[in-house]
Amino acid sequence: MKLAYESLERLSPRSPVDRLEYIAGACRDKIVLDIGCYDETALVKVDTRHWLHGRIAEVAKRVVGIDSSSKIPEGGLKTAPNARIHRGDGVKLAPPDVESAEIELIVAGEFIEHIEQPLGFFRALKKQFPGREAILSTPNGGQFANTLMGALGREIQHHDHIQIFTYKILNTLCLRAGFQDWEIIPYRFYATEMILTSTGLKRLAAQFTQSVIRVVEHLFPLLSFGYIIRVRL
Repeated sequence: MKLAYESLERLSPRSPVDRLEYIAGACRDKIVLDIGCYDETALVKVDTRHWLHGRIAEVAKRVVGIDSSSKIPEGGLKTAPNARIHRGDGVKLAPPDVESAEIELIVAGEFIEHIEQPLGFFRALKKQFPGREAILSTPNGGQFANTLMGALGREIQHHDHIQIFTYKILNTLCLRAGFQDWEIIPYRFYATEMILTSTGLKRLAAQFTQSVIRVVEHLFPLLSFGYIIRVRL
C-alpha cells in the first residue's frame, strides 16, 4: 500500500495472520538463512509447534541459523536433519557452511527490535542478497495487548527490546533502505509462554485474554500484536 504520509491518512492493512504459519509456509522447499532464531522469545517453545525455527525446518530444503546465544556450542547446534544453528552475530550476515549465493530466503523473526541500527540491517540485507526475498517480523508499538496491560499497570516487553515499530515506521524503513517491493502484514496476538507455563485458572485466563485480544485485532488490524515485513531485496 502506497502511503502519502499525510496527517491522519487512513491505513488499511489486511486482516492479521498466524505468524508462524505464514512465515513457515513461505519457506517451503527453500534454502533459508534464519537470523536470531535460537530462543526467539523463550526456550520453553523449542520442543513445541510454537518454535519458528522448528516450523521452518519441517518444510524447508535446508536451514542455516545464526544466533548469538552463549548456549549454542562452538560447532553449532543441529536442530533437525536439514537444520543447524551456528553461534554468531546475525547483523553481520555471514552464514557459515553455506555460500550467500545459495540462500533463497532470509528470515529474521522478532529480531530487529533487539538491534541498534535496524535501517543499517535493512540496507545490509539488500546489499548482500540483492533480488532475494526476506521475511521479518516484529512487535507492533501500537498493539492493543499493551494498551490493555497498561490499564493494569503492566507492559508486554522482552528485556532485550531497544526499538519499537508501527506500520508507518516500518514502511519508512523500507523506503529509506531502497526496497522496491514489500508488504506489511499484521499478525495475531499469542499468549504462548503463559499458556505453556501455567495450569488451571491461570491458563484459562490466558486463553480467554488471547481470544478477546484476537477479536479486537480482527476488527482493527492496526492494533495487532505485530507485523510481518515481506520484501524483495
